[in-house]
Amino acid sequence: MPRWKHLLRALSVLLPAVAVTLLPATSADAAGGGLNDYSCQPSAAHPRPVVLVHGTFANSVNNWRGLAPYLVRRDYCVYALDHGQLPGVPRVHGIGPLDRSAEQLKTFVDRVLAATGAAQADLVGHSQGGLMPRHYLKFLGGAAKVNALVGIAPTSHGTTLNGLTKLVTHFPGARELLSRTVPALTDQVVGSAFLTRLNAGGDTVPGVHYTVIATRYDDVVTPYRSQFLDGPDVRNVLIQDRCAFDRSEHTALGLADRIAFHEVANALDPAHATPTTCLSAIG
Repeated sequence: MPRWKHLLRALSVLLPAVAVTLLPATSADAAGGGLNDYSCQPSAAHPRPVVLVHGTFANSVNNWRGLAPYLVRRDYCVYALDHGQLPGVPRVHGIGPLDRSAEQLKTFVDRVLAATGAAQADLVGHSQGGLMPRHYLKFLGGAAKVNALVGIAPTSHGTTLNGLTKLVTHFPGARELLSRTVPALTDQVVGSAFLTRLNAGGDTVPGVHYTVIATRYDDVVTPYRSQFLDGPDVRNVLIQDRCAFDRSEHTALGLADRIAFHEVANALDPAHATPTTCLSAIG
């Protein structure tokens, strides 16, 4: 197959995720009333604020138009940050080096904890947003401030994009160009220096509860089982084990899949978890 056709195939895989940024993002309220309400006080039922961490090319509004109001309606204090900006690239987020984005997450969590008076937060991330917080937990002291990390289709061990990441070897200078323009992408390729350092010595850190929610139809993070984590306090969920009819791919799983949302709610409040089935989509 000619190289240009390989490139078009790669773009066809990435465009659904990039399309999230094409939606208007005027304010945090666009994702649902109650998001980023710093007057919110956590309830006795839900004592920890929830911080939502968006994926590559996404932002704090568009990535969470479905999940943010879903959680607010369930009486959670919900917050979302924009991270991963690069100088000279306005209105595009989630593209900077992941270690720097983790520093932004650290600052944001501290702000949320100060505003709410809570001792710890829970983190929920989609795609890159399920991976990058693990750097915060492991290297930036986040484990003391985070109770749980829920990753929706996370790039836990990187992605091959169905083998398309090998394309860069056919285009001289392509890897260097990507590293300069979208370092977040190269950080998430299987075998990257970021991933090698992060996963050395184990996927998890003590004291944090981990949940991974994946779909077998993921077309961005491949192979899909690479999303799952190993560790003593990990719950890996394949959404088709809950509802065999659910055919959500990578983007839809984080944006609109209410079966996945139900699994998020179970992870945030395991003491009151209820079975997830196909009927959860209408609950």
